[in-house]
Amino acid sequence: MYGKILLLRVTTKFYKLTYCPGRLIAIYLFYSLLVYIFVCHLNPFPMPHQGEIVQDAIKNSGISITRIVEELGITRPTIYRKFKDDTLDANFVKRLGQIIGHDFSQDFTMPEQSSLAFVTPVPKAGVTSGVTPRVTPTQPADLDASHQLLALQTKYIALLEAYNELLLKVYGPR
Repeated sequence: MYGKILLLRVTTKFYKLTYCPGRLIAIYLFYSLLVYIFVCHLNPFPMPHQGEIVQDAIKNSGISITRIVEELGITRPTIYRKFKDDTLDANFVKRLGQIIGHDFSQDFTMPEQSSLAFVTPVPKAGVTSGVTPRVTPTQPADLDASHQLLALQTKYIALLEAYNELLLKVYGPR
């Protein structure tokens, strides 16, 4: 068996391997690593992330997205970006739950989100006509870098939306 040539194809390149009992373990480990990488990237049972859960809840509520974005004080592109996010801000989810009448506490299991009561009976005042005040999330010192980056992104999007509203106020719609 020594000297038997095996061809191993990785992507478009061929590599020659000579069979040797000592190398068999290395080859087995290499194949195991390839299978692990392949399975991890395919994810045969994808779980819906928070944006998808929120999107499904909005669809099932029967309330139009236009009305929801007006009550939230954001733009349509912003809510569509939130549908693509893996994790969402707890305050955003709470406000959305109040608008559509959905309890998201059963859908999300994050510690900071599960402790909040997402739906509280609030009388709906209707769509506001003026500029809605934006609530900037507080940032405790013990948050790690990813949470800080997410908070910074949320602030940046809120600033862009406020700027767009100001432009619409000053120059009017096209």
